[in-house]
Amino acid sequence: MGLIIDIVITGLISGSTFALLAIGFSLIFGAARIVNLAHTAFYMVAAYCIYVMTQKMGLHPVWGMIIATVLVALLGLISYQLFINPIREHEGAVLIATIALAMVFQEVMSLLFTGTYLSVPALIKGYFVLLGVKVFYQQLITFCAALLVMTGLWLVLMKTKLGLALRSTAQDREVANLMGINEARVAMMTMGLSVGLAAFTGAVVVPLTILEPTMWMHPLIMMMAVVVLGGLGSLKGSFIGAYILGFAGALVVFLAPMGSFLKGPVALSIMIVVLLIRPEGLFGVSFEEER
Repeated sequence: MGLIIDIVITGLISGSTFALLAIGFSLIFGAARIVNLAHTAFYMVAAYCIYVMTQKMGLHPVWGMIIATVLVALLGLISYQLFINPIREHEGAVLIATIALAMVFQEVMSLLFTGTYLSVPALIKGYFVLLGVKVFYQQLITFCAALLVMTGLWLVLMKTKLGLALRSTAQDREVANLMGINEARVAMMTMGLSVGLAAFTGAVVVPLTILEPTMWMHPLIMMMAVVVLGGLGSLKGSFIGAYILGFAGALVVFLAPMGSFLKGPVALSIMIVVLLIRPEGLFGVSFEEER
């Protein structure tokens, strides 16, 4: 029973992290058809901001999380206006620009923190015992925060004018423009929301991970796998795909500890198998030739 609890907890934490990152990535892809490969680099920058504000400046972790999320969201908007918006109609150029931006962030973090492995204390220390298994309060906070944010995002998308504009733009950009929706402004606001989600993910996950300048690479691979598995642009697909791959990784780690390094390849293999059966992903729309 203890093993099952361990698998469930690890799967929920990993799945929640992947879901927050993948949903943010899917948002900007769905609304503006922008493939932002720097998405997880913003997650890394937010994690380092939390470290500076809590360990160097002495701020309370909650204030550090709020400030870091806002600052990184602003950084995302500035990056969008300077590097993405001028070339957003050229998909290949956007791919190159965003991966270059991620590498710049990595090098800046390397220069500032010399590549040293760093850590941030838990927001709430301690644990409780569930069926003989220690469940740390920080793990519980991370999972609950992910659920709250995803619920809030669903309410924004379904109950607000911004959500209506975003969904309309994602469905058909040209028709949305004809109906009076400022597609360019919606894309910019979606970029801020998307990067804000990445920043929030970094803020809540940072106590559970180690900070180092390449920490954005593995989440990028897993996030892309989740998005492709669930279906490009599908928020529901990103949510479900994240937990599928999160639990797959947890099963590998706990059932085959000697082969725990294979959790990434196993998750990617699941994605490949699904794509062989259903090329558009679990909840994606079938690809059709544009007329």
